[in-house]
Amino acid sequence: MQSAGTFLQAYNCQAAVDGSGQIIVGADLTNQCPDNGNLDPMIEQVEANCGAVPEKVTADAGYWRPDIAETCSQLGAEAYVATERRRHWDRDDTVTEGEPPEGADAREVMRWKLRSEEGRQVYAERKWIVEPVFGQMKEARGFRRFLLRGLEKAGGEWKLMCLTHDLLKLFRSREAVVAA
Repeated sequence: MQSAGTFLQAYNCQAAVDGSGQIIVGADLTNQCPDNGNLDPMIEQVEANCGAVPEKVTADAGYWRPDIAETCSQLGAEAYVATERRRHWDRDDTVTEGEPPEGADAREVMRWKLRSEEGRQVYAERKWIVEPVFGQMKEARGFRRFLLRGLEKAGGEWKLMCLTHDLLKLFRSREAVVAA
């Protein structure tokens, strides 16, 4: 992967996470830096694993590409994908209503959608659905490096980490039910 003008031996971890319990329902690993070609395969993997396509899909700016809304729609999901990277303090408080302006390109249409009341609410859910999963793996479980080398072996290691994440979630939810 390319980083700061140099090439690193690195991998790009992908995870599709269920909104109700932070359960990973799709996982993959690639050695390609941009995420923008990985959303469609993840949606297809979720359909294969769960038997249904998610109604709504949120993704960060790395997944953006002009045809992403149309592609997700063809798969049966509604896309909410950031069009650009923004800092937390760099907010656009403009709320949009109705249809996007005529002649707007795909990026402007998605920006319009994300600034709507529904778009803001749906996209904000990423903060407590997907992001904590990666944080739990990195900080709570200390997973910062792959022990195995090669795309296939590292991919297996990533999927094992995802599986154990799900098992811990299920175990802890069972503990909470028993304690109640």
